[in-house]
Order: sequence, then structure tokens, then C-alpha cells
Amino acid sequence: MNAILLFIEWITGFLLFSAKKLLRRKTGDVKNPGRVSVIIPARNEEHSLPHLLDSLKNQTLKPYEIIVVDDGSEDKTSEIAKKYGAMVVRNEKVEKGWTGKSWAVWRGFLKSSGDILVFLDADVRLKPEAIEELIYLRGKTNGVISVFPYHYTERLYEKFSILFNFLGALTFTSPFERVLKKGGMCGAVLICTRDDYVKIGGHSSVRAEIVEDMALGRMFEEEGTPVETYLGYRLVSFRMYPDGYMSLVEGFTKNTAKGALSISLPTLSLLIFWFSGLLSTGIVFFLNLLRGTLELNHYAIFYFLYTLQLLSLGRFIGNFGFILPVFHIFPSVFFLSIFLNSIYRYYIRGIVSWKDRAISIRGWGK
Repeated sequence: MNAILLFIEWITGFLLFSAKKLLRRKTGDVKNPGRVSVIIPARNEEHSLPHLLDSLKNQTLKPYEIIVVDDGSEDKTSEIAKKYGAMVVRNEKVEKGWTGKSWAVWRGFLKSSGDILVFLDADVRLKPEAIEELIYLRGKTNGVISVFPYHYTERLYEKFSILFNFLGALTFTSPFERVLKKGGMCGAVLICTRDDYVKIGGHSSVRAEIVEDMALGRMFEEEGTPVETYLGYRLVSFRMYPDGYMSLVEGFTKNTAKGALSISLPTLSLLIFWFSGLLSTGIVFFLNLLRGTLELNHYAIFYFLYTLQLLSLGRFIGNFGFILPVFHIFPSVFFLSIFLNSIYRYYIRGIVSWKDRAISIRGWGK
């Protein structure tokens, strides 16, 4: 592969990334925000939920109410929520025609009374000033704010999510998503006014969508409500898959293929372009290493440059360590295998699964 082409593929990563989208610290004060309702869908989240509820207790801007929707949990999710004083809504059965998360979020909304709605996944963790900062940004843009959280990892298998998070971050910071108003939005953290949410029909309008956050973002944009997505960096984090390797595989299989086709063509093309350079340099470098024929050619140089890029930009996205960015051929092959499986499950088998639920592509919870 031509060295010039490799350079263009590599530099694409820097062109898509925007440091302006990093949440750093509180930038302004919020005056009279109204009542803030926090809505948390939770299914078997007894280990994650205490981290979130502890962080909500310590917010500089206190929520008016915290609603936890127990989405058919078989653990102590409800008991933990009650212990923290949250309102608990039990969601034993998913209505036909709905996906589980959208149904749970909608049930929580129906019980809420706040002027500002804050939707949080149960694995999210917040710094004390996070909600105040996000509500300030929402008021500044007069639209919808979502956050792609910093990915906190502990075990090695979790760190294999580096490329899913890296490519996700580049998607949300891509200038094309903003210019083309695709409504790219991360549902892990979402802040909007009650009026804006009701105007588009809320999650009831995307009830059958597997990747409901991207669909919801498009609806906001179509209704004239701007959507801005930030990277959580120092204020908002999550630990996505603490329950084991298979939960990670299942989660990314559910979302990757559909999510890729929900973004703009220019962004998707550039992401593929960037990844092809990463994969090709990794394959050539690794094969030469096995053959004992390593030499300082343009593949070796760009293998090193891709490593530096993953280390330099990756620190804003998650704590993925040093080993996997250096040996990036392994997370590259892992990402590609999950992506191809996601395409197969979504477009050929027509069914995906998540947390012991089979979800047909029509979105009917089973």
C-alpha cells in the first residue's frame, strides 16, 4: 500500500476528532432550571446501580426526583433503588411492538413530573458537577444534550472494546454529523426539556428501534431541536460490561451494524478508511514479525503512528491501557469479527439478543 495513502488514512482519525466536544469542568452557573427528573432504566444492575445513585446524591444541582424503572430484574435492583430513596417503577412485561429499553424509559417518563428530563443508563457514573454542567449546556444550545461517556475498564476483556469506543467517539465528534444534522446521539446520557420530548412523542415514537438513541436524535433534529453530543472525559463515565466477556460480545453485536448505518455517509466512509489503514498495517507488521523479517518500511512506521494515535486520543475516551494500543492487530480483528457477526445477526437471522431477551428486528420484546 502506498505510503501517501496510509498517511491519509491515518490522519483521518485526527480530522474526525474534536477536543471541543470534551466535557472538562463546570463552565457556567445554572439559574432556575426548574424541576429535574432523572430516569434510569435498569435490568439486573445491582452491581452498577449503587455507583450511579451515590454520584447522584453528590450532585451540585440536586434532582427533584430519581425514578428507577426495574425492567424485570432477577437480582436486588429494586431493593437497592429503594434504599437510596428513588421511586421504583416495576416493568415486568414488555408490551408487544416495543424493545425493552424504550418501554422501560417510557414507563419512567410517564411517572415523572420534571421540567427537565435526564435519562441515564444504570452503569453511568457522574462527577459532582456533571448534571449542572449538562443542564447549563442544554440551556446554552436550547436543544438536546447527550454524552458518550468515558469508558472505565477493569479487566482485560473490557479493554478489547477500545475500537468500538474509539470509532464511536470519532462518530460523535465528526464535523459531518453536525453539518448534516443526522442527530447522532448517545442514549447512555440524555438531557432535554419535557416539552421537547413530548413534541416528538418521546420513546414511544421509536418503540421498535434497536438503536433507539440514534433514531430519537433524528426525530429531534427533524422537529427543529438541535442535538449536541459530548465526550464524557472528566465528568461522565461508565463501566459497560462488568458481567463478563459474553455480555460485551452480545452488547456490541446488538448495536454495531445498525449503528454504523445510522450515521452519515461521509463519516462512515472516513471511519472505514481509517480502520482499513489500521488493519492493513497491523496485518503486515504481525506477519513480518512471525516470519522474522521485520524492517523499517512504511508499514512499520505507520503501525507505530497508529499506536501513538490510539494512545494519544484514546486517553480522552477510556482507560484502555498500553498493551492493546501497541498490539492493535488483536482488537482490530476482534472488532471486525463482531461487526461481521452483527451484520449476520441483524440482516440475515433478523434477531439479536440482550440480557436474556431475544429481540426481533421489528423490535418486539420476547
